[in-house]
Amino acid sequence: MQINRKHFICLSSLFLLILIISLINSIFFASNKEIEAKSFTIEKGQAVKEIALNLKKDGLINDPYVFIFYAILSNKYRKIQAGEYLISSQMSTSRIITLFTKGETAKETLTIIEGWDLRDIAKYLKDKNIASEEEIYAITGIPAQEGQTIKINYDFLSDKPSDLSVEGYLFPDTYYIDKTDNAESIINKMLANFNNKLTPELRAEIKKQNKTIFEIVTMASVIEKEVRTLEDKKIVSGILWKRMTSGMRLQVDATILYAEDKVGSKIYTKDTQINSPYNTYRVDGLPLGPISNPGMDSIIAAIYPTKTSYYYYLSAPDGTTIFSRTLEEHNYNKNKYLK
Repeated sequence: MQINRKHFICLSSLFLLILIISLINSIFFASNKEIEAKSFTIEKGQAVKEIALNLKKDGLINDPYVFIFYAILSNKYRKIQAGEYLISSQMSTSRIITLFTKGETAKETLTIIEGWDLRDIAKYLKDKNIASEEEIYAITGIPAQEGQTIKINYDFLSDKPSDLSVEGYLFPDTYYIDKTDNAESIINKMLANFNNKLTPELRAEIKKQNKTIFEIVTMASVIEKEVRTLEDKKIVSGILWKRMTSGMRLQVDATILYAEDKVGSKIYTKDTQINSPYNTYRVDGLPLGPISNPGMDSIIAAIYPTKTSYYYYLSAPDGTTIFSRTLEEHNYNKNKYLK
């Protein structure tokens, strides 16, 4: 079969167009959805080809030759600066090269632990010399306090009482900060991370259950402080939701510890009588708001509880969760495992 000159030109033009579109897509849009950042070092005097091959080796780009092509075409390869960078495979080639040419090296990492509350985070950021606790609270609101004016706006906060802090929404993770970051930008990184983690599918399921994001986050924050494994968290979630629907009070010690700003203290009978909207021994249903910042397992557990015949649970000294169906059985287990 012969191809005439006109057809050849058309096919060549189509191929060239596809090639250009492919190059543009490779340069300006990332194909990998993973967002975990990695440390990447450029040595002084390192050639652009070696940099590109190292990026490919670390799984941070797909095609080193697209990287080289764009670096040379844009004449940015001469401006690449040595240093340690934090690069995510979610970044486009152009974004990575911009980081390299501007010398936007990583300053340090911040690790927010699952179950930390706002007080823990504020103290941690203060210890990192980022901001004082008062400066953090000026952005996030003060924990366990009503009647505040919070100036943070995200769609997922729309069903949160407007006068409560953003406790519960500061997603636990490792964050990478540079010299341009301040307390406000770091808090927004945590909130944006929460926004990404709470996928449309999870939001749809919450809505399907006629619950609010605020209710789920509050329940997840309680679960986070109670048990360790995802399996146990889902069982405890089922117990706590069932207590609410059956008219029982949650009676969770962790809510009192939060109200009294105590860490790991033993709860006494007098503590269960404190007058606080966070005291689930006295208030019906959930506490006033979240009592910690839960991780993904606790959020998943709050959305997808495991249904069982249990109504009670306790944590043994070795971390094992002991479940009971009746109060009599629960009291027996308390005497057996906690004395």
